[in-house]
Amino acid sequence: MAEGLSIIVVEKDRDRALRIVDALRESGDHTIQVLGEEMGLARRIAERRPDIVLIDVENPSRDQLEELAIASGPMERPVAMFVDRSDEGLTKAAIEAGVSAYVVDGLRGDRIKPVLDAAIARFHMFSKMRAELAATRAALEERKVVDRAKGLLMRARGISEDEAYALLRKTAMDQGKKIGDVAQALVTAAELLK
Repeated sequence: MAEGLSIIVVEKDRDRALRIVDALRESGDHTIQVLGEEMGLARRIAERRPDIVLIDVENPSRDQLEELAIASGPMERPVAMFVDRSDEGLTKAAIEAGVSAYVVDGLRGDRIKPVLDAAIARFHMFSKMRAELAATRAALEERKVVDRAKGLLMRARGISEDEAYALLRKTAMDQGKKIGDVAQALVTAAELLK
């Protein structure tokens, strides 16, 4: 676990919160804040912008679990959740909500550091996958638009696919734009002229 992390601990019970804070302090020099009240949790976490959120819940309900997970911003930061008991449905709900680490059988001081390390690594891995997926989807959408623009040029000018692509490329270069942007402009204009 990196040194100097900003960590928010979500724990209602003061004694349990103090044990968690002590264990975190033993693992490194971190800035630790404890939130004991779940009301306004999403806003308070967003304001503090922590590096990681650690949630300790004794006996969560499915609704409480999903609310805590979503409020902690699992797409923005790693979230480690410790629960005393669970079932398959709760585990699945936590993972679907984006929790990076879901540990059943409560929180023990000796487990905090390795679990947080795993949560951080898993979060970064999934963030990279989400970014790659978004880039792939964007490239696929751009390709669809370029293909539509080529089709429009082929019909309007009676040229081949290669000639249509060359025309799009030349226009993009002349205008200092990306081919996808020129293609989108052409498709938009064609839809307006229908």
